[in-house]
Amino acid sequence: MLNYTEYRHKSATEWVTFVHGAGGSSSIWFKQIRSFSTKFNVLILDLRGHGSSKLALKDTFNDKYTFDAITQDIVDVIDYLNIKQSHFAGISLGTILIRNLAEKHPKRVKSMIMGGAIMQLNLKSQILMKLGVLCKSVVPYLLLYKLFAFIIMPRKNHKKSRLIFVNEAKKLYQKEFIRWFKLTAEINPLLHFFRTNDIKIPTFYIMGEEDHLFLPAIKKVVTSHIKSSLLIIKNCGHVVNIEQAETFNTESIQFIERQTLA
Repeated sequence: MLNYTEYRHKSATEWVTFVHGAGGSSSIWFKQIRSFSTKFNVLILDLRGHGSSKLALKDTFNDKYTFDAITQDIVDVIDYLNIKQSHFAGISLGTILIRNLAEKHPKRVKSMIMGGAIMQLNLKSQILMKLGVLCKSVVPYLLLYKLFAFIIMPRKNHKKSRLIFVNEAKKLYQKEFIRWFKLTAEINPLLHFFRTNDIKIPTFYIMGEEDHLFLPAIKKVVTSHIKSSLLIIKNCGHVVNIEQAETFNTESIQFIERQTLA
């Protein structure tokens, strides 16, 4: 089972489950734990091969992961903790996993907070992924990761986010990075399905105005998905929960509270 940490509130019944992105770990939520745990039960976890989640024996010789398998890892944890329903908060690739979980188990997802959400890969993103596929076996993964981090978060005010994610990525092995990178083979049809199918679960997108790769697609999605809303944070890039933690926390908590009153 994935490594996880739970923070149980004395009286709250609502759960918020945090899902990090590729190359990160549960530690990227360090600016959220205190704020959220004063109001809700909080669950943070490390995705397979990340943080303190060791590779399962069954995956030792498995060179390819699937979104469904990684999503099931999360479901296994909430099943084990007997969490019937949770609000979910994700960042970057974590938002894809949350949306996939909502498709597979809609009754388990009360609402979704999608930070730096990925709903479409533009031309630049697709070129970047193809470059990674060509180079993944010959170029040290950390060099590739640093390049990707710089392209996604290029500005001076994104530097702290870049450093945090690169330092977390150092804990991965080349083989593990390649397993995760191979997920890109199934990402385009999955994202197309998400864009064209309104799941009708309350969804709050929180995007930085400087998230040049992913913001345009989110603007389009919220116009057609009836229970979706969008907050664009000024002077902020892709990793909104780190760059603008106070705004992320305040707006997300208010969103959850509105769902509990609905």
